[in-house]
Amino acid sequence: MAPPGPSCPPLSQSTRQRVPASNAGALPADVLFDVLLRLPAKELCRLRAVCRSWRALTADPLFAGAHAAAHRGPSLLAKFRDDEAGIHVVDLRGGVLKRIDGPGGGHELLCTRLDLACVATKGNSCHVLNPATGAAYALPESPAPEHAGHENSRDPYTFFASGRVAATGECKVLRVFNRTEFDAFDQQQLFEVFTVNGGASNARWRARESHYLFLEAINAAVVGGVVYFLTDCAYDLMLFFGVNTGVHPDCIASFDLGTEEWRRDIQGPISRSLSMDDANATEEYRSIWHKLTLSELKGSLVLAYHRRHLSLDLWLLTDYENGLWVKEYSIRTESAIPTDEYFVKPLLVSDDRRLVILLASTGILLIYDPSTNTFAEVEMRRLDAVGIYAGNLLSLQGGDMV
Repeated sequence: MAPPGPSCPPLSQSTRQRVPASNAGALPADVLFDVLLRLPAKELCRLRAVCRSWRALTADPLFAGAHAAAHRGPSLLAKFRDDEAGIHVVDLRGGVLKRIDGPGGGHELLCTRLDLACVATKGNSCHVLNPATGAAYALPESPAPEHAGHENSRDPYTFFASGRVAATGECKVLRVFNRTEFDAFDQQQLFEVFTVNGGASNARWRARESHYLFLEAINAAVVGGVVYFLTDCAYDLMLFFGVNTGVHPDCIASFDLGTEEWRRDIQGPISRSLSMDDANATEEYRSIWHKLTLSELKGSLVLAYHRRHLSLDLWLLTDYENGLWVKEYSIRTESAIPTDEYFVKPLLVSDDRRLVILLASTGILLIYDPSTNTFAEVEMRRLDAVGIYAGNLLSLQGGDMV
């Protein structure tokens, strides 16, 4: 995550020759290429207004690729609490690289790992934004024909997740119509899929099979084109009233965005180590529902278990077929994470193994260094939500999202 050095990777002669010719003063095209390559993306976006040749150069895919190679630090998508409509691309020093206008009106940024940004409300509004071009598209609100008139869709309480299908490159959005009431156990959650930029034939929501369990859709994570869900804390409420459904807090459901079908459920590693023989064990077991989050690290699904006042354990799923998990991190948190923090989400691991962690309820971003067992807070405004930006701000391609 260190900033790029003053020197940039050397360019081959063939690469330089493919750069568009420049009319900018006396600077040869290859010299201008090298000079602009050293500037951050934020400045290059501003310099595009200087002249057409500079705009053509900085928008060229060869230049964009070379710039991405020279400036390798990860970028984040951020929505700040003091900015209702803005979506920001930021670096890990807290610097804002670009701001784009979102729809506002209570839209929340989804935690994605894409070249696009998705914002949505719980009232069935979802927009897809392209941070590089500023293009925006509002997904249709009408339900799939099979769900029209259903109680869940008449008074919608929705959640969304978005990911890219590895085999096809398609970006898809999964919509969940939740139960109208928390204790409406007779209602199924409804699931629908929409393909972004899928053409006229796919410009509508497609109804898909409901899962047999109630799922905690707000805590979904997308890894490799698969959406993972924890079970709903409604099962904790049932257990409180003496109804043991046999559903564990770390039972994980998964929906494949490619096939648009549910996969086999997998069992997490947390609850299996607990005994239900006494009251203390039962209380600890029930508390797990409120201490788990899902995320992606290094291309794998991660189950984070935050035991307040004590530690943060990160379990990586290493073998889906056999349900094998490996505890990659066990971090002593103590005073580093506030005791009232209820949602701790790991975001990414840097090349030097430092871990970026979001404290969602307080809006703070932390960087944990395992070599020193220390935390550092990223200096930025309080966050409402954050995701990973996997795109290139210099790319002007992909502006048409439908």
